[in-house]
Amino acid sequence: MTADTVERADGASSLRREQHGWYFYDFACSVYSTSVLTVFLGPYLTSVAKNAADAEGFVHPLGVPVRAGSVFAYAVSVSIVVAVLVMPLVGAVADRTGRKKPLLAAAAYVGATATTCMFFLDGDRYLLGALLLVVANAALAVSMVLYNAYLPQIAEPDERDAVSSRGWAFGYTSGALVLVLNLVLYTGHDSFGVSESTAVRICLASAGLWWGAFTLVPLRRLRDRAVERPGEGAVGTGWRQLMATLRDMRRHPMTLAFLLAYLIYNDGIQTVISQASIYGSEELGLDQTTLITAVLLVQILAVAGALGMGRMARVYGAKRVILGSLAVWTLILAAGYFLPAGVPVAFYLMAAAIGLVLGGSQALSRSLFSHLVPSGKEAEYFSAYEMSDRGLSWLGPLVFGLAFQLTGSYRDAIISLVVFFVIGSVLLARVPVKAAIAAAGNPVPDRI
Repeated sequence: MTADTVERADGASSLRREQHGWYFYDFACSVYSTSVLTVFLGPYLTSVAKNAADAEGFVHPLGVPVRAGSVFAYAVSVSIVVAVLVMPLVGAVADRTGRKKPLLAAAAYVGATATTCMFFLDGDRYLLGALLLVVANAALAVSMVLYNAYLPQIAEPDERDAVSSRGWAFGYTSGALVLVLNLVLYTGHDSFGVSESTAVRICLASAGLWWGAFTLVPLRRLRDRAVERPGEGAVGTGWRQLMATLRDMRRHPMTLAFLLAYLIYNDGIQTVISQASIYGSEELGLDQTTLITAVLLVQILAVAGALGMGRMARVYGAKRVILGSLAVWTLILAAGYFLPAGVPVAFYLMAAAIGLVLGGSQALSRSLFSHLVPSGKEAEYFSAYEMSDRGLSWLGPLVFGLAFQLTGSYRDAIISLVVFFVIGSVLLARVPVKAAIAAAGNPVPDRI
């Protein structure tokens, strides 16, 4: 065995070790997305806001009248605006200094701490809940900039669809595991000697502890790389680099075209994920146990969906598979509008359909974008991607909240999201992805 062969084998082993560590950040933080954002916090924060509401059902933060049922959606929107202000700076500094890992640690533990502090959300403390949601959601978005930026560095072009899909599968696996534990605690809270409210607060706080504990795995296995254009990494330098990045992105109009399409259709996906529990509890009259079980079903099927759609992408190409998933999303929302109240089976069927397309549509979008990023600018470009993924996904929750604010109907709010999938599909279909990859200076895979 030659020295070159040994070196290549060592390099491949090192990459596999990093990939395994990378998967575990999805394993760590997805519990927040599942247990907190999707299942418990929406209905619980809404109930806390209702405790603080006046006779007409309004709360008055800063003197502004807001329906109690819209507080959660508006808080999600505010958190995303905060993330928009921070993410580009973090991405620019990460690429300028090459020190992604310390920044990932800082963002992860700010988010995990805020989530753990949700244990203290009770009574009528809806403003505390909204504040913790803003901090945790913004911190998650910032951490994902850095997490996603590792993908082009730890996976070759032909394996990124598979690596990205495995990351999502790890996340959905942890989400399902913790939801089972949450379901046991919530349904059996009397036997554990705690109230229903306390059980919910324990579920919220445990997600933060899980996030913090399993973040240790990627922090041990991922490594920072030297940069070809080192800088001082100061705040001013970061903002100057951000401006340069924005100017640079104008030279890649096809990459920007993909980002615009992704911004729109992913806005719909993120809003469905974050508002589904409120729709189920407030409009369909389903109990918390039904909601937990439905989201657990989503998590289980999302693992199979992410891996299955990853395999489909190798045959049909990522773009075609994503477009197919968006057509399914459109049908899901149309069917959701007509779901009868008080019928759990119908809600379970919708949850199953969501699970089959959720992980794959997001995993393939991430891996497809990784091909469109110029080498050496991963964190900067993924900060723009994350602004599309979470950072600019403020419009969907805002539309959802306003629709309920104006009509008092969650059915009107849910059907309004169809437009995001229709427009996003049209824009994505117009992106010539092979030409975009070549224009970014990257090798074009045989099937994309």
